[in-house]
Amino acid sequence: MMAYAMDLHLFSGSSFIQILTIIINPFPIPLLLIGLAFYFRKTKYFYPVALIMYFINTLLLYLNVIYYREFSDFMSVSTMLGYNKVNQGLGASGLALANFHDIFFWFDFVIIIGLMLMRKFNFDAGAVTKFMSFTFTTLGCFLFMVTLTLGEIDRPQLIGRQFDSNYFVKYLGIDAFTISDGMRLRSINKERSTAKKTDVEKVLDYIDQHNLNDVTKYQGVAKGKNVFVIHLESFQQFGLGMQINGQEVTPFLNSLYNSDSTIAFDNFFNQVGQGKTSDAENMLETGTFGLSSGSLFASHGSDQTFQAMPAILHQSEGYSSAVFHGNNASFWNRNNVYKNMGYQYFFDASYYDTSGDKAMGYGLKDKLLFNDSIKYLERLQQPFYAKYITVTNHFPYTLDDNDKDPNFQTTSTTSDIVNGYFETNHYLDQSVREFYQYLDKSGLAQNSVVVLYGDHYGISNSENKALAPVLNKNPDEWTDWDDQQLQRVPFMINIPNWHGGGINHTYGGEIDVMPTLLRILDVDNPNQYVNVGQNLLDDKRNQIVAFRNNNWITPKYSRVGSNIYDNQGQVIEKLTKQQQAEVDKIQDEVNQQLNVSDAINQKDLLRFYTPKHFTPINAQKYNYANGLGKLDNLSVSLGNKATDLFTKNNKHSTQDLYETDAPEKNEPKSDTSRIQQQNPDGIDKHDGGSDTPNP
Repeated sequence: MMAYAMDLHLFSGSSFIQILTIIINPFPIPLLLIGLAFYFRKTKYFYPVALIMYFINTLLLYLNVIYYREFSDFMSVSTMLGYNKVNQGLGASGLALANFHDIFFWFDFVIIIGLMLMRKFNFDAGAVTKFMSFTFTTLGCFLFMVTLTLGEIDRPQLIGRQFDSNYFVKYLGIDAFTISDGMRLRSINKERSTAKKTDVEKVLDYIDQHNLNDVTKYQGVAKGKNVFVIHLESFQQFGLGMQINGQEVTPFLNSLYNSDSTIAFDNFFNQVGQGKTSDAENMLETGTFGLSSGSLFASHGSDQTFQAMPAILHQSEGYSSAVFHGNNASFWNRNNVYKNMGYQYFFDASYYDTSGDKAMGYGLKDKLLFNDSIKYLERLQQPFYAKYITVTNHFPYTLDDNDKDPNFQTTSTTSDIVNGYFETNHYLDQSVREFYQYLDKSGLAQNSVVVLYGDHYGISNSENKALAPVLNKNPDEWTDWDDQQLQRVPFMINIPNWHGGGINHTYGGEIDVMPTLLRILDVDNPNQYVNVGQNLLDDKRNQIVAFRNNNWITPKYSRVGSNIYDNQGQVIEKLTKQQQAEVDKIQDEVNQQLNVSDAINQKDLLRFYTPKHFTPINAQKYNYANGLGKLDNLSVSLGNKATDLFTKNNKHSTQDLYETDAPEKNEPKSDTSRIQQQNPDGIDKHDGGSDTPNP
């Protein structure tokens, strides 16, 4: 409890259920471990076993306390075993990280040993009753099931997805986290140990046959431009163009979608699995799917070999790269994954004021994220690849009253989720509009391309019948096919002052974004980079959209479970011989695409293949502390060669050009926050850390 409260800060921002599990979870596994001693009735075995188990548990706790003070994260098994070195190691010595109260972690152990040596304990075998071992074991198992049940209620798929180690420890404790991480590591090592050279060759053969080499009219239309990727959290395609009570839900996004400066897609689908947002990011950055179970970011990301967009653009085109996100760096294990992807800077929640009402449960509100990021954005060397991850349009879709547009009236369905969804859609639209206004005023728009995409569905299938009337559908006639159709999400490539766009009707998905962007940016020899997608702008693409559960959709047919539907949503009860042949061919292609992707990721095959002129990423060279200081130092070292907006603006900030109506903008910083700021790469991200520029 002392460690949880004073060092690991687990009680901060915790819900009632989390507080309950935090209080219970130190008991189950220590009871099981120390309780093993009760299976030894002889005193010469009982006491040593009990002491060893007690020592191991205390040591594990203390190692995590020391590690957490430096990295704000829990110690993985791979770190303990030295399989991969932590970024720059423990930057401070253990002595420097120690606190006075640490003596209490060991004081009771010293007392027990002392009393034993002084023979103040009676080494009495009779003290251990016949059923003591059974009692300890069953009590430990029972308490663990209590915490697991509460955790699953509060966070479904807690173990399977494991999107944040802090949440895992809050629910199940440090011991359970360590055991789970050890099992994960063993599983990964087992998979990776089976990798053979022929596996890589099979992947490359598939890439050669599957990927497209055609030069389209869009080749290079954005070459050399800055790239903004705006992640529209939980935003679905049906939100575009929708009117409620005579008002557009997203008027600004609608204008982008219908602009001739935008290549927009109306049959673009999310293809995420259990990894949700992290799966979407992985597909956009690497052109491979998430895992069939769990999250690639969480389970494999710390050690994975990526050939991702930020590294490719940096090495081939000289781009710098950064992510702007108002949540904790450790969420979805991003602080480790982004390093392996080659992101040079990561401006997480610790770089912003998230106090008071400035943040929601998943991070800084979108209007404030865009506004408060300018002081970092304007110092990025151009061209850059900058990703913004918005969070306000996130389940359960609640807005503070002062953030709601008084002129916008949402739906009045029976579902608070559906009603709130359109309010947060509207807020997100306003946030993007404000950011675009800044891009125009600052001049960045003239030399940028903006990619906007929805990561996954916002309204779950369980709420779709409440949504149906809003979409002019009969809820009583709603089918699985309708659920699948709602997996459409926006995808727009907006190039200001270019007029060759329009709405494209091709069927595609998030797996196809990377090969598409590589071609409009005119990256040299794009097919050398391993990805399983196809260029959305190539007329020869196969238009098969594979879903992570092996379902699929095409312009002609779709599969949902065991049913095959036509493009009007009718189940085809009996397929003709020709239809069966078509469906079987589609299914074979879907299975092959997913299998190739899984082989790449589960076996980490990219460690055996390096494209020409590409250098594998060394994650140890990246540190996300003191990002602003590093950017400033880099600009000074470049001198007249610096290309950042701040330097080009005669070292005057462009912050004043940003206008936002966010009511929290001028609120003073307070001592309360809805989220806990954590960045594993330093204690004070604003001023602390190394001043060495990132690679």
